[in-house]
Amino acid sequence: MDNLPLEPMLAVAALLVLWSALFTAIEAAQHHLLALRPGTRQGDKAAARLSFPRNSLILCNTLCRAVVVILCTLLAIYAWAENGPWLGWLISSALLLVLADYLPRTLATRYPHAVLGFGNTLLGIPLKILYPLAWLLNGISLLLLRPFARKSGVVKNSDEPQPDHADEQATDDSEDRAPGMPGIHALDNITVNDILVPRSEVDGINLDDPIEDIIEQLRTSQRTRLPVFHSDINQVEAVLNTRQIQHLLPDASLTKDALLAACHEPYFVPESTPLQLQLLNFHKQQRRLGMVVDEYGEVLGIVTLEDILEEIVGEFESEQSLDNPLIQAQPDGRYVIDGAVSIRELNKCLGWHLPSDGPKTLNGLVTEALETIPDCAVCLKIGRYRLEILETEDNRVSKVLIWHIGSAPIAN
Repeated sequence: MDNLPLEPMLAVAALLVLWSALFTAIEAAQHHLLALRPGTRQGDKAAARLSFPRNSLILCNTLCRAVVVILCTLLAIYAWAENGPWLGWLISSALLLVLADYLPRTLATRYPHAVLGFGNTLLGIPLKILYPLAWLLNGISLLLLRPFARKSGVVKNSDEPQPDHADEQATDDSEDRAPGMPGIHALDNITVNDILVPRSEVDGINLDDPIEDIIEQLRTSQRTRLPVFHSDINQVEAVLNTRQIQHLLPDASLTKDALLAACHEPYFVPESTPLQLQLLNFHKQQRRLGMVVDEYGEVLGIVTLEDILEEIVGEFESEQSLDNPLIQAQPDGRYVIDGAVSIRELNKCLGWHLPSDGPKTLNGLVTEALETIPDCAVCLKIGRYRLEILETEDNRVSKVLIWHIGSAPIAN
């Protein structure tokens, strides 16, 4: 211990405290800007966003703090011998709380744009390089949480009749309710997260694609408004109104500059926003499409004004539920349904009450219930519904035979 390089250790500890303070300030600035939600009014500046994965930021901050504690402990043992460990812990904790937590959070709240811009410039490339390690550690944490994951119902992998008194008791009240229109008085109990279009199903324009591919995509798209992003929808830059560039599509004269000129700033919506409040926000902001984000700014999907109106008045065309190509009625009363169908759409179309507070699609509901992707025919029961997996494709359930137990199939 007498040969410890005291000056270098003190310098390294001070430098690591400063780095930890910077990491904390960047994360606090991002949260503060998301809470303020700038860019939600037309003409306002869009919210600044991290240019690197947040998991990398957490990893570096944790490593810096751990090394600071180790160095402070070694220095304290050198200075105070047997009292060193607890004094080192006390000193390092005080330093980290004051200099690397409270102070940077206060500064980040006062100057969020400056802090976030400085962090993106300085740390963008290094933290992207560290992402594979952060991704691996985050994957391990998710794996450890799997035993505690919420299950979406009682699962039976057997075709033998099972008693379902508990299921009946749990669903009697919900089955007696009329399906379909919840009414505007119920919108406070439904959030944007309940009706969003998942990001995997969002049709958007990737500016990194060749302009020829973008033109072909716009020619075949049936949507009026499309998110515009770079590489990944988390890097959304704008929302395109396709009506403003329709005249440039027939002769393929559209350019990326013309496309961006027809765009407006994206409008971000917190996932927990009640539908009634979001309906008012759409009206006040004169918007029809919002990018739904979680508390960390990750894009979860999109929500449109039409989605909310359908929750109030049901489907605009009653024939849509009868002619939905993803829901095929069978002569015996059962249905063959595509795994990509959303649970809420399925419940509205058929008047069912499958659980919709967890996974958003039928594929997600089945894989959560089974806790695996089945590679063969499997039968399971969720509440009062019996499901039989008919087909899996590309690591997802693609076809499911499903029926309500109360309306058993007609015997052949």
